[in-house]
This record gives sequence, C-alpha cells and structure tokens, in this order.
Amino acid sequence: MRDRLLVATRKGLFTLSAQSGWSLSPPEFVGEPVSMVLTDPRDGTLYAALNLGHFGVKLWRRRAGEADWSECAVPVYPPQPESLPEAEPGNPPVAPWSLQQLWSLEAGGADQPGRLWAGTIPGGLFCSDDGGDSWSLNRPLWDRPERLGWFGGGYDYPGIHSVCVDPRDSRHVTVAVSCGGVWQSRDDGASWTCTSTGMHADYMPPERRDDPNIQDPHRLAQCVGQPDALWVQHHNGIFRSSDGGALWQDVVAPTSSFGFAVAVHPHEPDTAWFVPAVKDECRIPVGGRFIVHRTRDGGQSFDALDAGLPPPPVYDLVYRHGLAVDDTGQRLAMGSTTGGLWLSENGGDQWQCLSTHLPPVYAVRFG
Repeated sequence: MRDRLLVATRKGLFTLSAQSGWSLSPPEFVGEPVSMVLTDPRDGTLYAALNLGHFGVKLWRRRAGEADWSECAVPVYPPQPESLPEAEPGNPPVAPWSLQQLWSLEAGGADQPGRLWAGTIPGGLFCSDDGGDSWSLNRPLWDRPERLGWFGGGYDYPGIHSVCVDPRDSRHVTVAVSCGGVWQSRDDGASWTCTSTGMHADYMPPERRDDPNIQDPHRLAQCVGQPDALWVQHHNGIFRSSDGGALWQDVVAPTSSFGFAVAVHPHEPDTAWFVPAVKDECRIPVGGRFIVHRTRDGGQSFDALDAGLPPPPVYDLVYRHGLAVDDTGQRLAMGSTTGGLWLSENGGDQWQCLSTHLPPVYAVRFG
C-alpha cells in the first residue's frame, strides 16, 4: 500500500501521508500551476511538471533521499518545417511544433531504468532514457498521416493525456489522444496502430461517427494485474476492452456515462470507478448530486457511492487525472475543480474529506 498522496493543483504541489493522518503539508512550487506529478516506482524519484504560461513548461526532479528539487530538461519539438502539409478539407489547422503542456508522465518498465514517457499538447509523445536529462520526440507516431486529423478536445490542440506501459512487456505502450483515439505500439514506439474500434463519436457527422482517428477518450486506464483489460472514459460514454483494445464495448451507467476520470482496480479487471457529470456546456454533477460510480461486474451494474461526499447541491467537477486508486485497490483519492479532496479506504464505500479549500486540483497520485 502506498502511504503518500501527491496533489497537483493550480497553485502548487501538496503532499499528504498516512503517517501524518493525511494532513496537508505546506505546498511546494507555491502559487505555480503543477499540471502533472509522478513518483517513479523503480527508484523513488519524484517529478513535477509546471505550466507557467508565458514562461513555458518546466520539469523539476527530486531524487529519493534528497531534500531539494532540481530542474531537468523538458520535451522540445524539432524545428518546425517551413512548409507543412495543409490540412485536408474539414480537418482542423495543423498543430504547431511547440510544447504547450506536459499532460501525462509515466515511468517505463522495470527493465528500462531511466525510461520516462511524456504525453504533451499538441499531441506529441516524448521519451527519455536518462531520467529526464534529455527527451526525444517519437517520430513514428508524430509522423503518422492520421495525426493531421486530430483536433483539440477542450484545448485548442490535441493532447496525449494517458500513457500505459504493459507490465508484461515494456515494449508494448498504449496512449490515448483527445481527440485522436487510442494508439498502440508493440515495438517500443517504432510503429503504431490506431485501436479505437467500437468507440463512437456522436459530436461528428453520422458518416464519421465510428472513425477511430477522431475519437475523444477523456482518460485511459489499464488493469495492472490483467493488462488486456482496458477502460476508457470517453466524451460519448464509457468503453471497456477485454482483448487489449482490439475491440471496445459501450458501457451505459445509470446516472450519466459522461465524465473525465476513470480508475481501474489493479487486480480485478471488472472493477472500475468513474465520476459522472452532465456533458458538454454544463459539466456539473447530475442534479447537483456529487457521486462516484463503481462497477464490479464489467459495467453490467453500478453502485452510486456518496457516503462522506458533500450533499447537494454540489458543482464540483473532477478532471482526467483527479481520481486515483492505490496498488491494493481499496484506497482511492479524488480531487475536484473547486478544491475539494477526499480519500476512501474501502473502495469508495465511504469517503473522508481531507480539504475543502485547495486550489483547483489537476491530478492526484499515490506514491
């Protein structure tokens, strides 16, 4: 069980631990937007990505046992060609070759010391093999002609927000793009295949509804114990796959199938959690009731969990990375756009409020 919780917010990085009774520590990077945080499970190194607007994206690292942070390299795009292919009719403008945000950060496999993967806006996947000292753009994915059809889902440009490394084979990497579908590589990023079959995009014209390249997965999660089990919270619903993403099945939740966050039990592939909301222009809890959906049977039924959560009316929204489960599958954490932070020690049956006055929460992670 991981006894430390990292909370990345619009105004700094907060740390809580079980030993301190889950009390908040003073923030680090106080006043600065922390878009992503990662504890590398292989060596304990902590990484924090900051989005400083005019001052750009920064990445900081603190090695295990050290007290101070040190700045490391950030992903840098190659020089943009003077002549870029024009977008086809009906497609969005071509994204610029410049880093807008570091949206996802994941460690490589146990057999890849120093390997990090970073997903960015505008849709680039970067790799580091030296713990963040240097980065390289994965050109096989970036150069796919289908990328010209990707477009922003909430941001102006597309972004890679989810990266899953198969614990059985570190060369097998799955990423989710908003809006660009799910892509997989089985050769350490040398080649890629779009694997979004079964998803549907009701925001597109009927003839493009099933196009795998324009799907909007809001978040992708993988069952660590059974990696062929994948769950996606999508703009148009919940989808699950039991065959490694070859085919996705639509799952209907009773309150709402719209939301941003999903967490999957690390050992039980049919158990997953979601935070439902009213979609599109509203993006608030349905009927002002703030709940967490849990399924234990692969989406055939759902529990609506709200014990310990604030009573209605509530207007909290949980971002893509605002819901996390630890490696036992029992401890969950959830942070909201209005600064609420909750913890459950029993799979979501009961929630404990840790704070109601944090800055907007971008990501929560156990480490």
